[in-house]
Amino acid sequence: MLTEFLIEDKAYIARAREVFIRMSLLVITGISCFLILRPFLDLLIAGIIIAIGIYPGYLKLTQVLRGRSTLAAVLCTLVLLAVTLVPMLLLGETLAGGVRNIADQLQAGQLKIPPPPPILDKVPVVGVKLKEFWTLSSDNMSAAVSRLAPQIRKYIPALVATSVNLGGVLIRFLIAILLAGFLLATSEQRIQFADRLFARIFDDQGPDFEQLVASTIRTVTNGVLGVAVIQSALASLGFWVAGLPGAGVWAVVFLIAAVLQLGGIVLVPAVLYAFSSFSTSHAVVFLIWCIFVGTIDNILKPILLGRGSKVPIAVVFLGVLGGFIMMRLIGLFVGAIILSVGYKLLMAWLDAGIPSTHRAAASTTAAA
Repeated sequence: MLTEFLIEDKAYIARAREVFIRMSLLVITGISCFLILRPFLDLLIAGIIIAIGIYPGYLKLTQVLRGRSTLAAVLCTLVLLAVTLVPMLLLGETLAGGVRNIADQLQAGQLKIPPPPPILDKVPVVGVKLKEFWTLSSDNMSAAVSRLAPQIRKYIPALVATSVNLGGVLIRFLIAILLAGFLLATSEQRIQFADRLFARIFDDQGPDFEQLVASTIRTVTNGVLGVAVIQSALASLGFWVAGLPGAGVWAVVFLIAAVLQLGGIVLVPAVLYAFSSFSTSHAVVFLIWCIFVGTIDNILKPILLGRGSKVPIAVVFLGVLGGFIMMRLIGLFVGAIILSVGYKLLMAWLDAGIPSTHRAAASTTAAA
């Protein structure tokens, strides 16, 4: 009897040792693969997101080209490169020119700031301090710069690093677009891989979760990031036509704020500057354009969202901030999509564990 127990114990220990060795090898392999892919992880994610976002358009173009899928993928890639590269180059040139112009005027003592508008007195909390500093800048720019010198010296290294990184971000975006074009050209194999992956993870619900992920990516890409890009293009046009100094700087700040769903805040100081510097008619036209830019998202979002699965704005906001912290500028776009997909998967998983009768009762209660 004792001999049988010893044999069983030895067999159990041997199986446990075998399982431990296999699991260790799997963990080591997984960690090694992650570390190898880590430098390219944001590019891979961005490429996949772009490919999923434009896939419906790619299918329509393939139909127009009578099934020539490779040509359709090449055309989609070229269009995306043109749409991305041209505005970014123009924006970079305008940004560099605006910063250089302001620096030259500041060194020559020719930078003139108009007096602050009287409306600043009515702005709560920050109105008085803002008017005080604006007046100082208008009367004595050297004193204003000296007052901000400690803060300027503190943030100059970060600003220089950010400026250098802009070129790197542009290159990474272009690589992500090329990767998206490759994924579109080989979409049949990628779809088969995705089907197998979701079926392996979610079993019978794999197709439902796969569709949920795709629809969420398209929702955020088109309804949030797409609207932000369109608004930024219109705002940049307004800044350039109105003649705002450093229009490129205004455009970059507005783009970041628009992704954070706070674009209208950037338009307020721009309008105040216009009324203090330009003629009344000029400033009024600019104000009307800014109102149009600030409210056009109410028209664009229903069109671009369509019937997509909506995501709470708080999730998008946190995704943008977290993505920026983790992946810098490219994370502004990728972070919102990743967190939105995670949120929708979590909610779908929670709903899947609730009986249908309970879900119906919860829906009735929420409607009431």
